[in-house]
Amino acid sequence: MLQWPHMDWFEPSQKSADTRLELRYHGTAGFTLTAQQTTIILDPYVTRPGILRTLLGRLVPNEPLIREVFPKADGVLVGHSHHDHILDAPFVAQSTGAKFVGSKDAANVAIAAGLPPSQIIETQGREDIKLGAARVRGIPSNHGRVYFNRVTLPGSIPVPPPWPPRVWDLRHGDVLNWMVEVGGFRVVHIDSAEVIDSELEGMTADIVCLCAIGRRHRPGLVESVVKALKPRWIIPCHWDWFFTPYGRPPPLLPGVNLQGFLDEIRNAGAKPVLLPVGGTFLLSESDLVG
Repeated sequence: MLQWPHMDWFEPSQKSADTRLELRYHGTAGFTLTAQQTTIILDPYVTRPGILRTLLGRLVPNEPLIREVFPKADGVLVGHSHHDHILDAPFVAQSTGAKFVGSKDAANVAIAAGLPPSQIIETQGREDIKLGAARVRGIPSNHGRVYFNRVTLPGSIPVPPPWPPRVWDLRHGDVLNWMVEVGGFRVVHIDSAEVIDSELEGMTADIVCLCAIGRRHRPGLVESVVKALKPRWIIPCHWDWFFTPYGRPPPLLPGVNLQGFLDEIRNAGAKPVLLPVGGTFLLSESDLVG
C-alpha cells in the first residue's frame, strides 16, 4: 500500500528579494541549482513513465516536457547511470547546449543518445570542473543497497547501450556524488544512500541533498554525512514514487520512512528541508553568515 507524505512536513513556499541561490527539486534525485547567472542540473528525470512501460518497453525521453522544465543549463551532472538518474540528461544537454558531466559509463549513455563527444566531460571524480560561475567536483562513491538488501542493476556500461534503452541496459556504473560551489554556497548531492567516508575528508557543505531510499540498509548514513560535511540544511531526495507523472503529487517509494528520516536529520544537528516535487528552496545574502 503506497503512502503519501503529510503536507505539513514540507518546507513553506518562500519569497526573497535578495536570493543568492535557488534550488528546485524535480523528484527522484533531480535538482536545478541557479546562482550568479549559472544553472547546474543534477540527475534530471521528469519523463517518469508508468511502471509497466518502464519494465516492459523502451524508455523514450519526453522531449517536450524536458524542454519545458529545463529551458537553460550550463552543466548537467549525472551521479550514476540507472534510468531514473540519466535517461533525460543527454537531451537536457542537447537542448540547452550544456556540458554533460559524468563517469565513463554515463558518457557512453550520452553518446548512445546522440550527444557529441565535444559536449561531454568524462570524470572519475576528485578534479575541479568549471561550469559558468560554478565549480563542480565528483566525489567517488558506491551505490547503496535498496530492496531485499541488494544493489539494483549492478555493473558497468563499457560501450554505448541501445537507444532508446530498456531499463536493464542502464546499469549503475561508477557512482559519483557531487560538490557544487556557486553563489558563495557549497552544495553536496548524494543520489544513492551511500558514501565513502574517506572521500569526504576535508570537505564541508552548507546544503546536502541526500537520498532517502535505502537509508535503512546503511546505518549511520545521516550521522556520517553530518559529521563529515557539517551542513546546516539537508534536503531529502529520492523519496517519491517516480512512476507518478511529473506535475502530480507522488506517494512515497515503498520502504521510505520519511518522517523517521526527517527526525534523524534533526537529531544529527542539521535542519531538514523537505520540498515537494517542483518546490524551491531559496538562500539569500544573510544565509551566508547566518
